[in-house]
Amino acid sequence: MSHDPHALADAVLAGQRRALARAITMIESTRADHRAVADALMERLLPHTGNSIRIGISGVPGVGKSTFIESFGLHVIERGHRVAVLAVDPSSPRSGGSILGDKTRMEMLSRDERAFIRPSPFGGTLGGVARRTREALLACEAGGYDVIIVETVGVGQSETAVADMVDIFLLLLVPGGGDELQGIKKGIVEIADAIVVNKADGDLANAAMRAARDYQNALHLLRPNSIHWQVPVLRSSALTNSGIDEVWATVERYRHVMGQAGELASRRTTQAQAWMWNEIAENLMLRFRAHPRVTAVLAEIEGRVAAGSATPTAAAQSLLNAFLDTANLRA
Repeated sequence: MSHDPHALADAVLAGQRRALARAITMIESTRADHRAVADALMERLLPHTGNSIRIGISGVPGVGKSTFIESFGLHVIERGHRVAVLAVDPSSPRSGGSILGDKTRMEMLSRDERAFIRPSPFGGTLGGVARRTREALLACEAGGYDVIIVETVGVGQSETAVADMVDIFLLLLVPGGGDELQGIKKGIVEIADAIVVNKADGDLANAAMRAARDYQNALHLLRPNSIHWQVPVLRSSALTNSGIDEVWATVERYRHVMGQAGELASRRTTQAQAWMWNEIAENLMLRFRAHPRVTAVLAEIEGRVAAGSATPTAAAQSLLNAFLDTANLRA
């Protein structure tokens, strides 16, 4: 793998998919020398970013996210766009391994030269979202992809993490028996910019219609995220491609309405600032855990907390004192 950030950046900007894959591998690496290359690479790519529509997609297991994304991606490509999919896969907390099965599940989309699919393990980062997904997103934009899709693992707080890096967040739901609203967490619905009831075909067509009506009624009980946008509830079938065009039309309408209102630009500004503080928190935690004074007493203090002889608050303060006593506080 080339460690020349300028040559790699030129290849990415030329639209070379293999170069983009290498760039993201460098971005995701935890090696210090790779991190330095990635930083230089991103500095070179940054002026060429920001020209895409960023779409977050999540949903409960079994909702058919991968099938939907493939159908949606092919539809968007047919309209002259280039699509990048950043699929954040669940990793094993023990081995750190990743399933990385999205290319198999999106076989048709992965074969199209106008698409780029990058499965990435989340590596234990809060919310199941890869720490470097934001930089990977920018690299895709620099590589000429004007529609970026970030798929979450659909568990925990990954939805919130993805919503903080995209322009529009789509929540996929599936019709089922009983009270349709029982399986939805209020917090997830509150961050959705559009709700899509998927698998609205065959025996589930009527159930999907009822579910969509129930979801729409439930949304009236929530405060809207913007005075300029009323969250729609759509129905789709990735299997028959029905409703996919309406979902894309909704994305385009959202981009126009929120862009005209100035909210898209404001949202990206807020996200960039939040990204900066997240980087500070991540790096401080890494330095804290690696600090020799902390590592020297960590096992003992953790043991005292586990035994109940020290409170977590007092233990945390002891570790912070060990860190701050010798931390380099110079600017």
